[in-house]
Amino acid sequence: MNLPNKLTILRVCMIPFFVFFALYDLGTSMGKYIALAIFIIASMTDWLDGYIARRDNLVTNFGKFMDPLADKLLVCAALICLIQMNRLHSVVVIIIISREFIISGFRLIAADNGVVIAASYWGKFKTVSQMIMIILLLGNFGAFFGILEYIFIILSLILTIVSLIDYLVKNKKVLNMQD
Repeated sequence: MNLPNKLTILRVCMIPFFVFFALYDLGTSMGKYIALAIFIIASMTDWLDGYIARRDNLVTNFGKFMDPLADKLLVCAALICLIQMNRLHSVVVIIIISREFIISGFRLIAADNGVVIAASYWGKFKTVSQMIMIILLLGNFGAFFGILEYIFIILSLILTIVSLIDYLVKNKKVLNMQD
């Protein structure tokens, strides 16, 4: 197994630790900061595994499947934790997770028809904006950062919807293959 795939697996393995420290009171606020650190490190492995895979030509079918899945698991776990922490409204989370289910289903239909749907720049921007939003909300830095939190919540929602529309429009032929 190559290094990018190991980093992807590491990201998935970090999720339960992130959830534990985000949700369970350890008697101090230290757990929240540990959760924040875990999320930041896990997010960085997302960038790093892709960079190494492209740089060293280590792109694999396992990586093509697991990397986006690991990202979805990490982001969705964080979003659900943020609801529990009263840091994010459930409507925002429902919109974001719904988009992920729609795109995943769309990709399954495409794969069944031998079509690979590559990640778009809109999808990458969406992921980055969501990760920044999550970092800001987890950190709960207060004051000025409250404005940034709000901006990134709105930006994440807009990019979630735009990237969904972009995927559907660019790949509408996939739906026609089922007829």
